[in-house]
Amino acid sequence: MNGPGEGRYWPAPAKLNLLLRVTGRRADGYHELQTVFQFLDRGDRLWFETEDAGVIELEGGLPGVPPEQDLIVRAARALLAHTGRDLGVRIRLDKRLPAGGGLGGGSSDAATTLVALNALWKLGLTVDQLAGIGLQLGADVPVFVRGRAAWAEGVGERLTPLADLPEPWYLVLNPAVEVSTAVVFSDPGLTRNAPPLKIPAFVSGEGSNHLQEVVVRRYPEVGKALNWLNKFQPARMTGSGACVFAACVDRPQAESILRQIPAPWSGFVARGCNRSPLLQRLEQV
Repeated sequence: MNGPGEGRYWPAPAKLNLLLRVTGRRADGYHELQTVFQFLDRGDRLWFETEDAGVIELEGGLPGVPPEQDLIVRAARALLAHTGRDLGVRIRLDKRLPAGGGLGGGSSDAATTLVALNALWKLGLTVDQLAGIGLQLGADVPVFVRGRAAWAEGVGERLTPLADLPEPWYLVLNPAVEVSTAVVFSDPGLTRNAPPLKIPAFVSGEGSNHLQEVVVRRYPEVGKALNWLNKFQPARMTGSGACVFAACVDRPQAESILRQIPAPWSGFVARGCNRSPLLQRLEQV
């Protein structure tokens, strides 16, 4: 590998949804959304060792997921299919983000694979091209490829950068349940026709998550986590859950809350980032 040293891994940062509204449903079954993405300075980590021939190997993938179905392997193969090249890579994943947590771990892993291999294989694809390939893998992948906090519409792929968001310290709480995004979006009680907002409404304080009510009803442990975190700071759910989060006054407050999280829940403290750590790593190539 490019060495297990801390300075050589490629970050796959987590994201938070600071707003998530469902404004419609398309004929193909996908939902029209409005959301705001912000990155965290914490996430999964990947190492890449490039090879000359077309072997794609992954170490550390999700248990129970065949490698060929893993988004990391699919991202590498999508790059090769797009460019017509016959190249190889061995990938090691240090999975630090919970699956089904609403933190975008799988999408971020795929985006980091696209960005890193484009550089390491010297493919020369543009960010727009990488984002287009990423969209075929998942609606959240393009925002991780572009690496800028953003207002997103459509299924999450139409992005408007938001460079001036506050970058607070967050406490992220994992209530030890795995939420099915498909189950949440198919729930008959989900709001699907909310009137669209403009960016100034978000800036003025609108931060609702339309999925939260459904998730709390179906997964009561998420509601318990929200109630517990609300005792310290206003809490919200990210994505389709299960993780919930709160912006804190400073890092000491976030770490103080972290020390009080009851078992079997877990959590972490991270700083909000309007520019992804992935872009910083790319500059080192």
